[in-house]
Amino acid sequence: MRSVFNLKALGAPLLAAALGLGAQSASAIGIEASILPTYQQAEAVPEKKEIEEQAGTNWRTGTYADPSQLRGPVAGDELRPFGAHLFTGGFRGVRADGLNPDYKLVPGDQITLRVWGAVEIERVLPVDAQGNVFIPAIGPIKVQGLTNGELNSRVTSAVRSVYPENVQVYTNLQGVQPVAVFVTGYVENPGRYAGTPSDSLLYFLDQAGGIDDQLGSYRQIEVLRNNKVIARADLYDFLLNGDLARPQFRDGDTIVVAERGPAVTVTGDVERDYRYELSPDSLNGNSLLGLARLKPDVTHVLLRGSRTDGPVSLYYTTAEFGAQTLQDGDEVLFSADMRDETIVVQLEGSYYGPSRYAVPKNTRLHDLLDNVAVPRELTDVRSISLRRLSVAERQQQSLDESLRRLETTYLGASSATPQEAEIRVREAELISQFVERASQVEPSGRLVVAHNDRITDIRLQDGDVITLPEYSDSLLISGEVLVPQSVVYTPGVSVKDYIEGAGGFTQHADDDHILVVRQNGEVRNADDVALRPGDEILVLPMVPTKNLQLATSLSQIIYQIAIATKVAIDL
Repeated sequence: MRSVFNLKALGAPLLAAALGLGAQSASAIGIEASILPTYQQAEAVPEKKEIEEQAGTNWRTGTYADPSQLRGPVAGDELRPFGAHLFTGGFRGVRADGLNPDYKLVPGDQITLRVWGAVEIERVLPVDAQGNVFIPAIGPIKVQGLTNGELNSRVTSAVRSVYPENVQVYTNLQGVQPVAVFVTGYVENPGRYAGTPSDSLLYFLDQAGGIDDQLGSYRQIEVLRNNKVIARADLYDFLLNGDLARPQFRDGDTIVVAERGPAVTVTGDVERDYRYELSPDSLNGNSLLGLARLKPDVTHVLLRGSRTDGPVSLYYTTAEFGAQTLQDGDEVLFSADMRDETIVVQLEGSYYGPSRYAVPKNTRLHDLLDNVAVPRELTDVRSISLRRLSVAERQQQSLDESLRRLETTYLGASSATPQEAEIRVREAELISQFVERASQVEPSGRLVVAHNDRITDIRLQDGDVITLPEYSDSLLISGEVLVPQSVVYTPGVSVKDYIEGAGGFTQHADDDHILVVRQNGEVRNADDVALRPGDEILVLPMVPTKNLQLATSLSQIIYQIAIATKVAIDL
């Protein structure tokens, strides 16, 4: 039977001892997650996208960065219109043969006729100008306007009116009369283009190079025949729903693309930035929301434009934006500006239950630990530690700044004598090699929350990883020792004894700088601490230079890296 206890169930005296209800300040030090076996380490929580990262924008005060600096071009003339990707040659490449079931016969079409039985006829019959086909011994038959499916029954009926018995009839539409259609208006290359009556509207528009990006309308397209409108098309309906007018073209028909209607540019947290054309009778936020493809976490809208009383810059929730009236030239920026009221934290190490918890933003460490069950015999609840992304970022910034100061101070120093110049060259090589190695380390952001077996009750942050280590019977010796190794902890054995057991110091070791890293992430000087199971003895390297100032600078950075990464960089 497994032994489980809840930290809250320890009772007030033991809870106070285990969690340290007294107020203490947590120390930020970095120790990599390798204090746990790999299988016990937590996976990283995906980072949240913060709208504050958009430099120069402050929604609360009403100051807004230039949207063109946030998500590419915003000006209406710079964004491509929604639908422009239609005309890249995909429709003009394949021409229809006109032989679809709904095609209606017109003068000039060719019909194959085969009759056998009491009489035999095999001919190719053209549809004449009056819409008839003429069959010898039978006469003219009206076929104009018939579909391919209706053709056979009409011809069969006419043949059997003369030969009523023992006659079989077969008809087939062999080919259709080509047509030439005018394409004009706001297209790239107005002109007269050949096709078949069954070719689509998009075929002829693509032949003309597509719609003019700046001036043409994707929503107001008409097909004229004898100066009368026979069909209207809105390409947004085709793009979003697959709906498209499919007139059967005739020779001399005209496709007219109207001038672009009111347009609004959309940027920000959308799947793709576009300029959308709106219908004059639906210039409002709801119409735009129906067109733009927003990301799931969008909550607010910034509306910029010009009105009769001057420029406007207004900020709405998405619900409020739906009722707003828009105008041609407006710019709309969607954003995820609602702060999440929950955070996600993780557990790693020895515990029961889930590894991730979604908790309120004001949750503190004790609140979470009160709800985590752990195996009593295995978990060292007094060595709990925490990894935090913001701490790792600060450690990385501090390390980068230290390395920058090191290079600035020594690599640019002048020399008064040839001997001094030679020394400077050797020091520069040492510094360059050191900076290259040090730049590759990655601080882990370990936050020490346990002090004197008491745990500080800090407020948790999104992405925190809480480490609940198991009790350990071993002790690790690493750094500048001949044989780095992990050994069984023996009470009463000193730091020097453990180092001797690991083969002693290397020739590069600095025996005055030996650290002890606790299992809770705390780093102490070996002279000031009594060893415990789970500790790591870390021997730092000696700086190979006689320049005391440089040696001091390098030693400080080595110590900083050792704390931030639990790694002793070899010089």
